Amino acid sequence: MKTIQDFNFENKKALIRVDFNVPLNENKEVTDATRIEAAKPTIIKVLEDGGSAVLMSHLGRPKGVQEEYSLKHIADKVSDSIGVQVKFSENCIGEDAEKMVADLEPGEVLLLENLRFHKEETEGDRKFAEQLSKMGDIYVNDAFGTAHRAHASTAIIAEFFPNKKCFGNLLAKEIESIEKVLKTGEKPVTAVLGGSKVSSKITIIENILDKIDHLIIGGGMTYTFIKAQGGAIGDSICEDDKQELALSILKKAEAKGVEVHLPVDVLGANAFSNDAETQVVAVDKIPDGWQGLDVGPETIKIFHDVLMKSKTILWNGPLGVFEMENFAEGTIALGKSIAKATEQGAFSLVGGGDSVAAVKQFELDDEVSYVSTGGGAMLESLEGKTLPGIAAMEE
Repeated sequence: MKTIQDFNFENKKALIRVDFNVPLNENKEVTDATRIEAAKPTIIKVLEDGGSAVLMSHLGRPKGVQEEYSLKHIADKVSDSIGVQVKFSENCIGEDAEKMVADLEPGEVLLLENLRFHKEETEGDRKFAEQLSKMGDIYVNDAFGTAHRAHASTAIIAEFFPNKKCFGNLLAKEIESIEKVLKTGEKPVTAVLGGSKVSSKITIIENILDKIDHLIIGGGMTYTFIKAQGGAIGDSICEDDKQELALSILKKAEAKGVEVHLPVDVLGANAFSNDAETQVVAVDKIPDGWQGLDVGPETIKIFHDVLMKSKTILWNGPLGVFEMENFAEGTIALGKSIAKATEQGAFSLVGGGDSVAAVKQFELDDEVSYVSTGGGAMLESLEGKTLPGIAAMEE
């Protein structure tokens, strides 16, 4: 599995698949440049070697060519980020684009137009991939966020670069971080899984039970487990048809020697609202008309103690409705505990949309070991699936 460090790009044109699918406001300005910043080390390595970089990405889900999804809107932000004026090509394939690539001097950067303006990209069309392959000498995949899709620019294009393909710094780091959790991490390994539904986390739980020592369960899926065990959950969210499944997870965990930690108390509310009345109650004694929207103080302590003993930590999903200020305490406390464990030498990986949003919102992203840039791709990795974008690089 070659990385960008295995190549010298002197006088070479690196065709880099980046993930610049970034949020824009109504003025078409980038509101979160995390993904652009994440690609910077890879781009800089190419330029410092004396090569040039051709960047390709998608943005949104356009239906054909739609001006609001043009990557020209982000070109200035990319220039600011990497400190080099970025040129822009109004197409990602064709004669004009090929000429711009041919004219590129060492140290220069060219951004190609949105790949998804061509339906062939998402169809994984081989001919389209071949046209893209003309845009560089060496193919670098640095887009973890799209590695789980068998698209032309991620899974198909690699075959046109049999000995000249590698992972960028970002993608290599993502793979290494997930392997630390699933294979090479120091024990004890703890997985914290939150979010609202057991059903969306089932395959992850089943895949990681052999690799972990502790499983902390929080968020809305708590109540499916508690109800399955005969607890009273009031009006809390619950997947009634997943109760048997919840019990079977607990049995499997016990058989494998994995300690499962469920909340013991919750912050209950009499409505799904930040202004609702609240009370701390036992997790299995929530009164009718009330619902659990965050974990309680006793649970925060228990989870903290587990994390302090952990050497490898995976966090995917919040413990409560952290978007509402009054129900964010559990998620903030969890983030702080993980940060403290990290400070004491643990390796911590945070991934999945809501957890990433939480660590950023509460400014804990620099206090954990690694924040994943790919939601769906990370989840599929944790489920044990082989990602097409990664498999293509190993062939």
